[in-house]
Amino acid sequence: MNSSTVSSVSSVSAVSGQFRGNIILIAVVGVLMLVAPLLVYPLFLIKILCFVLFAAAFNLVLGYAGLLSFGHAAFFGGAAYITAHAAKVWHLPFELALLAGTTFAALLGLAFGALAIRRHGIYFAMITLALAQMVYFLAVQMPFTGGEDGIQAVPRGYLFGIIDLRNITAMYYTVLGGTAIGLVIVWRAVNSPFGHVLSAIRENETRVTSLGLKPERYKLIAFTLSAALSGFAGSMKAIAFQLASLVDVNWHMSGEVILMTLLGGMGTLIGPIVGASIVVGLEHFLSTSGLPITFIIGLFFVVCVMMFRRGVYGELKLLLERRRS
Repeated sequence: MNSSTVSSVSSVSAVSGQFRGNIILIAVVGVLMLVAPLLVYPLFLIKILCFVLFAAAFNLVLGYAGLLSFGHAAFFGGAAYITAHAAKVWHLPFELALLAGTTFAALLGLAFGALAIRRHGIYFAMITLALAQMVYFLAVQMPFTGGEDGIQAVPRGYLFGIIDLRNITAMYYTVLGGTAIGLVIVWRAVNSPFGHVLSAIRENETRVTSLGLKPERYKLIAFTLSAALSGFAGSMKAIAFQLASLVDVNWHMSGEVILMTLLGGMGTLIGPIVGASIVVGLEHFLSTSGLPITFIIGLFFVVCVMMFRRGVYGELKLLLERRRS
């Protein structure tokens, strides 16, 4: 057996082992999430799930397309307002209310992307921030948003007209299913030819252009998809917490999702999940401690950036790959 054959067999074995490891990890996480409501308060888990999907959606543009957006709160919070209004005032069923919020976020993302996508670096980031601030001021001024009070007492309704979502456990499993669908969409997008083109654009946009492709078109599609999934996450959060407020559309929310993505490890599917879980968990457990939450999270982020340049999951993945090799 020559060296090339040995190398081929080794690479196939490595890929097979990695695939098997991923399947086992997904199965373990799935079982844990199914039994989690028996151990942890479901509403806390729902918040984690919503931000997991939000961070994964944001990672689609930052980690894979290389676009740093400071305006994703507009999609997350804007969809929350539309969904809450549709459910409370228009009396739409649960599914149509979610669809209304997600569609609004997708259209808003398409409009934002068309305006900002031709800019690069800090210019792109500032344009998205300015556009998101316009949405924030509209949320403050428009009558249907409720101003600083937001839209409260949003009815949860019924899933498929049968399952009563006022039951918090039923609401949890519904959000878990929605988050799983969103993560599968992200996974499918980044592991398709479309995702490979996005990665190529991030590495060398000029070379992609020389191949006859149009980077702006791919980036616009990725930005719109990311906005739609962010809006889906915000819509589920508005229904689950029965509230849409200015907190969800504020620019601080855009900074928070950036923090989640960088902390977990951008450019990976698991990284944003880890980052969102850490940030939401810290906020929850520090909320009753009397300590300055923002300072503690910022300090934690600085330590992680200095010690884990690729994020928490990114460094763990690299360490495991080195040990395996």
